[in-house]
Amino acid sequence: MESDGLFSLAQPDATPAAAAAPATGFGAPAADSPLPVRMRPASLDELVGQEHLLAPGAPLRQLVTGASPMSVILWGPPGTGKTTIAHLVAGATNRKFVAMSALSAGVKDVRAVIDTARRERRYGGPPTVLFIDEVHRFSKTQQDSLLAAVEDRTVTLLAATTENPYFSVISPLLSRCVLLTLQALDDDDVRGLLRRAVTDERGLGGAVTLSEEAEEHLVRLASGDVRKALTALEAAAGSAVAQGVKEIDLATAEKAVDVAAVRYDRDGDAHYDVTSAFIKSMRGSDPDAALHWLARMLVAGEDPRFIARRIVIFASEDVGMADPQALLVATAAAQAVQLIGLPEAGLNLAQAVIHMATAPKSNSATTAIGAAMADVRAGRGGAVPSALRDAHYPGARGLGHGRGYRYPHDDPRGVVKQQYLPDDLADAEYYQPTDHGAERAIGERVPRLRRIVRGVAGTQRTGDAPAAGTDRAAGGAPAADEGRFAANITPDQPPTPIAADPEQDRPEPAGADPGSAASDGSATTAGAGTVADPGSPAPEGTDRTDDSGSAAGEEQP
Repeated sequence: MESDGLFSLAQPDATPAAAAAPATGFGAPAADSPLPVRMRPASLDELVGQEHLLAPGAPLRQLVTGASPMSVILWGPPGTGKTTIAHLVAGATNRKFVAMSALSAGVKDVRAVIDTARRERRYGGPPTVLFIDEVHRFSKTQQDSLLAAVEDRTVTLLAATTENPYFSVISPLLSRCVLLTLQALDDDDVRGLLRRAVTDERGLGGAVTLSEEAEEHLVRLASGDVRKALTALEAAAGSAVAQGVKEIDLATAEKAVDVAAVRYDRDGDAHYDVTSAFIKSMRGSDPDAALHWLARMLVAGEDPRFIARRIVIFASEDVGMADPQALLVATAAAQAVQLIGLPEAGLNLAQAVIHMATAPKSNSATTAIGAAMADVRAGRGGAVPSALRDAHYPGARGLGHGRGYRYPHDDPRGVVKQQYLPDDLADAEYYQPTDHGAERAIGERVPRLRRIVRGVAGTQRTGDAPAAGTDRAAGGAPAADEGRFAANITPDQPPTPIAADPEQDRPEPAGADPGSAASDGSATTAGAGTVADPGSPAPEGTDRTDDSGSAAGEEQP
């Protein structure tokens, strides 16, 4: 019991008993400790690979020497020295050092350390450094429990994480700390540490030697992770001793470890980085790079359904109308993943990735829906034109619904002059085809369709239609014949007059439900994916007018 009044049960010069808390500090490594533990640097001079943090006066040196009691978050991939730095801090000053892991500690443990540190500070005891390993595994509530103690420096926080702290650490805690980013070690750094471990008395003490080929093999498999390299070296040394040989050759090293460390975390920033590189490689038409990132995800255990979903999205977002078959390939690969599963479905994913990377590219569908959604969100659009409204329920004709509707199939071309957009968007042109791949033919057809449907000369913008003699090879192979639909709008076919009674709607198909609002063939769709910046302005040059866009007479294409 303790009182804040004049009479305290504890003596002023006595150190209060520590509350139940995790063990403090780090013990000296035992003789049978793993090689990476025995080879931890004993001073900053032995620390390698983080030169950008080791300059004189740098935050890391101040932290280790105790020159500044700042709280620090160490962020870096495994095996880059985060725990090693904690050991250096623990042994370099006279501060009290308390270590805990977020895997096993809770709010109660954190508060016990903070309460003890506060009492010791009140009685002139040494300052406390609290090291929390894997701090990203702390919940928001657990991280909140640190804020006040870090703010008033009751404790100096030293936290380590392998995940992006901007995602995994709450902003208030991040703002109270200095963030130090540790980089993966390069091959020369790993090679130097392997050689030191072979000869150093703390390591193998020269009991075995390491051949050049075996050394290169261990360096390559480590991928910058020193702990991985030293663990593999220890396994290879044990195998060599068991065989009664003094040299670790390539065959021995290969038997010890044959799988490289993969820098990937399905729940961390590496997941987003690799996914981003995967998509950008397909968009950049580099099938080799795209296959590499696909392999990285598969080897690391990424959910193949996630990969398939990204490919399906890419097929419309980046290939689109330049190769309409791409969406069929992507959805077929996604279905194959569901039916077959890994590892065989990796072949289907690889085929789809190659198709996406080598296909001509067009983002016209992405920009078109983005511009259309921007207009809708801005309140532009107005009522559905009367001719397009549903006329299949009793009383609809009395309201004028369907009056003036022209049935396109009555015209040999299959296209008639008619206003389909609301009045204030009658001249909108969201879809802007490119000259890439199969979309070249569509780009030549769309302006002609717009002239017929709107009855006026269509507005042409830069890039709307390809110039004569454009090199088709730049966007991929030329499309095949435009097809029967294009043949229906040849100039030598005048429009056929509509029925004498303009109010007469088309007869209902057999079996149609008279009460169904969609029985006229209309359909409603809802987008489930993300489009490119739906808040972006409508395509440049779009004419916003209040008239219907119609003109007297109909152009003969």
